[in-house]
Amino acid sequence: MTPLPGRLVLLGHPVSHSLSPVFQNAALDAAGIGMRYEALDTPPGLLHVTLDEAKADGWVGNVTVPHKESVFARCSEVSPIAKRVGAVNTFRASRHGLVGHNTDVEGFREAIEALLGRQPVNLEFGVIGAGGSAAAVLAAIEGWPECKALVANRGPDRLHALVERFSSVAQTSDVDEIAGRADVVVNATSLGLRDEDDLPIDVRRLANHTAVLDLVYSARGTRLVREAENRGLRAADGLSMLVGQGAAAFEWWFGVSPNRDVMWRSLGRPPSTRSASH
Repeated sequence: MTPLPGRLVLLGHPVSHSLSPVFQNAALDAAGIGMRYEALDTPPGLLHVTLDEAKADGWVGNVTVPHKESVFARCSEVSPIAKRVGAVNTFRASRHGLVGHNTDVEGFREAIEALLGRQPVNLEFGVIGAGGSAAAVLAAIEGWPECKALVANRGPDRLHALVERFSSVAQTSDVDEIAGRADVVVNATSLGLRDEDDLPIDVRRLANHTAVLDLVYSARGTRLVREAENRGLRAADGLSMLVGQGAAAFEWWFGVSPNRDVMWRSLGRPPSTRSASH
C-alpha cells in the first residue's frame, strides 16, 4: 500500500469559512483512509516557510486565495493544465520538490454544466476577475465549441495579461458591456464572501436568459445568487465547483475516486440537488 502523506491541508488566507474539510473528511472516512483534512490559515508572509515544511514532511493538499499563483511559482513540476492556467490549487510535496496540479478547471466545467443542464455551445461568457480562478474559467471556455469570453477586472495590468494569454477566446471588457451581452456571468473575484460586499455586477441589467455563476459560496447562497434568483435568473454559487474540484483532487492524491454522494450529504445537500437550484 502506498504510504499516506505526512499531512493533508488547505493553504489559504482566510480559510475559516471553507467547507472543504467537511466534505473531504467525509470522503476520507467513506474510503477508509486514516487521515484528516485540515484548513491551515497561511498569511502570505508565512507561505514560503509553510511550503518548506510541506516538502520536508511530505504533505499534500489544496491551495486557495491568495496563494494559487505563488504556489505555482514554487513548483518544480506542474501538470499541463496547471501550466496553462498559471495557477495551482492542488499539490504534492516531497523532499524532491513541489508538484502542482489544477482541478479548478474540471470543477468549473461541472458547475457550468449543472447550471445550464448541458455542455455550453456558442455562448458568450462574462468573466469578472483576472486571478487564478478567472484563468481556470478561461481554460475551460477554451474547450467548449464556439464559446467566447468578455473579461473585466478593476486592475488593468492583470486584465490585459490574462486576456493576452487566452486571446483565442477572450477579450477585454467592462461590467457594463458584460451586463448587456453575456449569456453567462461568472464572478471570479472574492467579492461576495460577505453580504456587505459590493456586488460585482448589477443583476437588474442582465437579460432574462442570462445565467449567473458566483464562484464564491455561502451556506445560504451568496447575495449575488439571491438577487439573481429573485429576478428569475438561473443562478448558482460556487459549491458545485468546490465539490467537483475537491473530488478530482482526492483522486489525484490517493488514486481512488471519492464517494460523491457522501461528500454532498455531508454538506446537507442531497446529490439530487447538485444543480443550480437553492
